[in-house]
Amino acid sequence: MSSPSPSGLRDERLPRGSLKLLGQLWQFVRPYKLQLGCAIAALLVAAGTVLGLGMGLRRLVDEGFSAGNAALLNQAVLVLFGVVILLAAAIYARFYLVSWIGERVVADIRKRVFDHILTLSPAYYEVTRTGEVLSRLTTDTTLLQTVVGSSVSIAIRNALLLVGGSVLLLITSTKLTALVFLVVPLVLLPILTYGRRVRRLSRDSQDRIADLGVYAGEALDAIRTVQAFVHEGEDRRRFSARVEDAFVTARRRIGARAMLTAVVIVLVFGAVSVILWIGGHDVLSGRISAGELSAFVFYAIIVAGSAGAVSEVIGDLQRAAGATERLMGLLEAEPEITAPATPRALPVPARGAVSFERVVFHYPSRPDRSALQGLSFTIEPGEKVAIVGPSGAGKTTVFQLLLRFYDPQNGSIRVDGVALPEADPADLRARIGLVPQEPVVFSADAWEN
Repeated sequence: MSSPSPSGLRDERLPRGSLKLLGQLWQFVRPYKLQLGCAIAALLVAAGTVLGLGMGLRRLVDEGFSAGNAALLNQAVLVLFGVVILLAAAIYARFYLVSWIGERVVADIRKRVFDHILTLSPAYYEVTRTGEVLSRLTTDTTLLQTVVGSSVSIAIRNALLLVGGSVLLLITSTKLTALVFLVVPLVLLPILTYGRRVRRLSRDSQDRIADLGVYAGEALDAIRTVQAFVHEGEDRRRFSARVEDAFVTARRRIGARAMLTAVVIVLVFGAVSVILWIGGHDVLSGRISAGELSAFVFYAIIVAGSAGAVSEVIGDLQRAAGATERLMGLLEAEPEITAPATPRALPVPARGAVSFERVVFHYPSRPDRSALQGLSFTIEPGEKVAIVGPSGAGKTTVFQLLLRFYDPQNGSIRVDGVALPEADPADLRARIGLVPQEPVVFSADAWEN
């Protein structure tokens, strides 16, 4: 039974595109817990420093400006300079460590994926588009690098600022904070509504990009056929149509994300403006001080900015969830041709005996058409045999089965008396000399080729 395409493999327990899929990346992050811990520490220091500025602002306004205390003003400038240095150092450490983790994790994922796809049998690629696999190895891993090395850190930092700012808002003024929290449902509604749309459009956009790679790969792989039939013009037209289709999908995704961000910012900052007006009246009536209002406005801006940033990052996280889904699906694909737990050793030295016994074989991509039907023959050691026949008779198929790129549906194949499923495929292929019909030249020097 053929393996499904990587895009169709996923954890069925989770909804398609669920952010919980990002948890599967932990297996790649776990080896770098030290760097992760240092990055989290730097993030906490940076967030705490920003939140501490509001309390300093409150004291500066109430005890410095309002009281006309020049000494306190001078002291505040020195403290502010020290705080800025601490904040800069924490941001530097966070940025460097998180970016390093992102690059390192994606490098590990790329190696793991490439190592795995090399083990997949040719039968897998009979039913799976190579361009789609390459897209997962390049496009999706690049997206994960951006998310792991930036977006996750931004989301956590802004979540901390959002929570910490909200707590300090409550401490500063319960009345004004209650007004702030009244707008929370208004902010969450567009996030939930447009978030689903962004996730769907992100997945569609990734599919369109994969289609581009598949079509271009097919055209280039068959470039002789394309040029022989003067098909360049038609291929240009079809590729251009696919490019435009991908652009339209990306434009819709961008529009949905832009709308999400704009709506959140308008709602949040509109609410802050109303609260400023109410708070100003409270200062005039003496219910709160000017320093408390200044600190409240500072924290309100922090909370509003953090809410807007979180809403913007959600789109990246949803796209990363789709990429993770595809990559994990690719890693879950099982090779059909594997070595047995205890492989049977082939005779040394090799004798060269080959036998096919009533072999029946259908290619996975053509299950209704028999490539070989009841084929039987025996080749004795030292015997020279030529297999002849018209195109499509199964000559190439015989050698593909002999190399155990596929297993027949019925019958058995033996080399030196050992059934192929009982032997290690690597040992089997090591003793077979192959001259391909069309030589392949790899991007290496002549000696390696």
